[in-house]
Amino acid sequence: MANPIWIMTSAFDQLNLEQILIKAKEIGVQGLDLCVFRRDGTRDDFVATHLDYENFGPEDAKKLIAQFNGAQLRLSIGAFENLIGGDPEQRIKNQNHLLRLIRMAYLMGGDQNDVKVGTFVGYNHELGNEEGGFEKNLLEYQRIFTPIINYAADLGVSILYENCPMEGWRSSGHFGTYNNLPGVLAARKLMYELIPSPNHGEIYDPSHDIWQHTDPVEVIRNTDLSRLKRIHVKSTRNNPDPFWGNMYPMHQVPEDWAKSAGIPSSTNPWDRHHYEATLPGFGLGDSMDWRAFVNVLKEKGFEGPFEIENEALLSKQTGKMGAIVQGCKAAVQNLAPLLYELTEEGWVYPKSEYRPLKEVHRKGLPLVTMEDLQG
Repeated sequence: MANPIWIMTSAFDQLNLEQILIKAKEIGVQGLDLCVFRRDGTRDDFVATHLDYENFGPEDAKKLIAQFNGAQLRLSIGAFENLIGGDPEQRIKNQNHLLRLIRMAYLMGGDQNDVKVGTFVGYNHELGNEEGGFEKNLLEYQRIFTPIINYAADLGVSILYENCPMEGWRSSGHFGTYNNLPGVLAARKLMYELIPSPNHGEIYDPSHDIWQHTDPVEVIRNTDLSRLKRIHVKSTRNNPDPFWGNMYPMHQVPEDWAKSAGIPSSTNPWDRHHYEATLPGFGLGDSMDWRAFVNVLKEKGFEGPFEIENEALLSKQTGKMGAIVQGCKAAVQNLAPLLYELTEEGWVYPKSEYRPLKEVHRKGLPLVTMEDLQG
């Protein structure tokens, strides 16, 4: 089986869904991971909302399946927020939004159509600052996510966690940059022990381990492949820093101190770990061996999509649609020889592998909230 290449639609926040479908065909991908962030959310980095989650019902699901089948594309949905920490009011809104997305995935066939729901877990720093804070966060995850995962299981829907530590989620005046529980493999393995249900797993993004000086090949060797459903295609170029080192984040200090000492200091929460976001095969180079990474996934039998998450400095961050499309095309061309057999057309995804989404006839469901689930 050939792995399809998809695009995460956060890169196309300037476009509506119809326009993205056209771009997807131009770029040559086989699916879309549709971002469906809260419109009233607090994130302002790489977010988009490409479905009307407030009014989504069975007829909308049927139309969307027909629309994607017409374009010969597959799909998933997701929104990535802090669900166990941060502002308590926003936390509850994020939890209830995840429940909305689970309902939407169900209406589109859920696992029957491989429509998964992507999310973060987040981190509770009030608990984290206490002794045993990591354990307390795991227990808080278990408390919050057990009813969510049970609800999803009842509907035949799987939840997937992305492993970004969200290093810029707090002011650079804070020492730590670990703001999303599944940011390391050890946490993910413990999460599955605490909630053994099979209907949750992960979207693995190797770029987050690269800037943590962790080898993604070894991470995959130690990953339970039954949990791994998606790979994010995003690269990192690490930049050595003789001042702060590469183990600890750069910190916020008074500007005059930094100037007098002749050192760099953090000017924003994301400017901390001495790396640049890239795409494989596009411009800045890469601190990762994509051939070795893809080979270990093949050895272990990974069959899921490779999703391009375009946050690249020379592509998405330019704000220019031409550069955004160009970067995605480069990532497709870089991966194609690693994923596909050589044909007269070159290294291309075999059309025979395409499977349309199944037409489903799901009845409408009332919205549920965390209050409903927790009684």
